[in-house]
Amino acid sequence: MKHHKFHVAIIGAGLGGLAAAIGIAKAGHRVTIIERAPALAEIGAGIQIPPNSTRILKQWGILENVESLSDRPEEFIFRSYRDGKVLSSVNLPALSEGKYGQPYLHIHRADYHEVLVQELYCLGGKVQLNSEVTGIDFNEPAIHIKGLPDVFPDIIIGADGLKSKCRDSLLGRSNPPVISGDMAYRCIIKAEKMKQNPILADLVQSHDLHYWIGPGQHIVCYKLRAGDLFNIVIACTDTLPETTDMSPADINELRARVTGWDPKLQALLELAEQGGVGRLMRVDEMETWIHSSGKFALLGDACHSTLPYIAQGAAQAIEDGAVLGHLFEKISQPSQLCDLLVIYEALRKSRTSRVVKAATHGRRVLHLPDGPLQEERDRQLLEETPFEGFPHPWADPVMQEFLYGYDAQKEVDRAWERYLSGTFPSTTAAWRSAMKAEL
Repeated sequence: MKHHKFHVAIIGAGLGGLAAAIGIAKAGHRVTIIERAPALAEIGAGIQIPPNSTRILKQWGILENVESLSDRPEEFIFRSYRDGKVLSSVNLPALSEGKYGQPYLHIHRADYHEVLVQELYCLGGKVQLNSEVTGIDFNEPAIHIKGLPDVFPDIIIGADGLKSKCRDSLLGRSNPPVISGDMAYRCIIKAEKMKQNPILADLVQSHDLHYWIGPGQHIVCYKLRAGDLFNIVIACTDTLPETTDMSPADINELRARVTGWDPKLQALLELAEQGGVGRLMRVDEMETWIHSSGKFALLGDACHSTLPYIAQGAAQAIEDGAVLGHLFEKISQPSQLCDLLVIYEALRKSRTSRVVKAATHGRRVLHLPDGPLQEERDRQLLEETPFEGFPHPWADPVMQEFLYGYDAQKEVDRAWERYLSGTFPSTTAAWRSAMKAEL
């Protein structure tokens, strides 16, 4: 059967938007990304790429390119904030490659973004820069762009991130992200500088992922760019002024964060020269990500932004893109477009909701104040075999399987079989009748 080729417009060229564009272009469809910025670039520092993401990158044939720019961690260590004592450790190659068949990587966000951009260009995808979206006609569908001609695709995907204008348009009202009560300091230190201090020797020599957990905050450290850089994140209680979401960090303020903590952390942050601090925000769960016209859907942070406490924010956006791509491999006629989005939402919404809840719970576990609950958490980490709800979520066998065992292609194959057999619960007819009842 000859498959119909569609034109898909994606608003936003972040990791999620690029992932959707790659997946859909690989399925043989025409893709245009509409991006407000004048150039393609990604800000930020380190990012973790777990096996549910590397599985997708391998299917797309770009895992080697990403690996060549990544660092591969060995042990994932939870430490006590006071003295750095190891509370729990997971061997990441044994877990990630041994159990789930794909590596766990660390990469600079800009490097990751660049690999995805180059892959999209290789596939013939188009990126329209300097394009500020002023409105969306969901029924046409059409994208209105300031000072430029409208874009008329078959389907629109809103992937414009946490402060999504697409989300506002879908809801018909302003829907700003919600303040979580936390913020994150980020800084990068050159490994060369660390080698000059003997107390930091083991941190420089190892390729481990370190989490120091303590009252009201935790600190994450790992290597980037072949071990040349050391990435540091301090997630803690939000003290930013109400009008500021992001700013340069005061170095003394950054160092004060580790007063009374492990001396290694104090020595490490003495080497910091500059850093940034940003408010951690989230999006309230939405009733639906898709418009009743069946020609528009949200993706990634625009609809399921999550706190970074289980390192799955970007991974979930990449999964969204992969699921859309595999669905576009299946579709054969225009009448199925509406169904495709319904299936996409049905496959992704419950999963991302569970991830968001797990990340929020992770914050509570990591930031316990000193006292009986913290002592019990530390005892479990030190003494018990990992169980469902274990305080080290990467070691929790149930959460581990849920996160890392996910295969977007298999999920889509199963859903599409059910759809063709008429047993998929969200068929167009059922969906449209529900919409009519609502109207």
